[in-house]
Amino acid sequence: MTECKPAQVWDCIVKEARKQADEEPMLASFYHATIINHDSFAASLSYILANKLRTASMSAMGVRDVIEEALAADPEITKSAAYDIYATVNRDPAVSMYSAPLLYLKGFHALQGYRIANWLWKQGRMALATYLQNQISVACQVDIHPAAKIGNGIMLDHATGIVIGETAVVENDVSILQDVTLGGTGKESGDRHPKIREGVMIGAGARSLAISRWARVLRSALVL
Repeated sequence: MTECKPAQVWDCIVKEARKQADEEPMLASFYHATIINHDSFAASLSYILANKLRTASMSAMGVRDVIEEALAADPEITKSAAYDIYATVNRDPAVSMYSAPLLYLKGFHALQGYRIANWLWKQGRMALATYLQNQISVACQVDIHPAAKIGNGIMLDHATGIVIGETAVVENDVSILQDVTLGGTGKESGDRHPKIREGVMIGAGARSLAISRWARVLRSALVL
């Protein structure tokens, strides 16, 4: 995996936020609320995700409690989020700042929401995991089953319409563009979703069942 130091990612995010707050006073309170006021990447991430995924029946505070529980229990979730930011900045020429995925990119938000739901699923809390899956789908237009296995350094670019099924596997350093379906094979149960190997890039609109390491799949392709 490409080298990434999570602490340095957070340092870059804070520096960018301070600079942007100084240059655009109209957004100063926004940058303070989302980044500058927080003493860690995990705290900022939980605040942003909670406000993204809150509902009429579950407040931002309630969602944040769940997120912080997961982040405290499994520090790898926060580390994975830093790797995802690093990957996005290094692969997407339209993203030049480390703060951009954290603040604005719904693919990043959906992916981190999945990581929380995945932790809940592993704890046997399927109902809450499924609740979060639904809210991620509503808020981000991305549907990732909580039981799917997804690695680090993932970029979900544009992200609208991405579907990743229950038994899908997405290894490290994978890039997936909008409207990609990692759907089922038609089997009624068991292992029935695609396996996407390390370093793969999947273009917009592709439908896939299995892709080897470092492959490139063009837009609207069907890979069997």
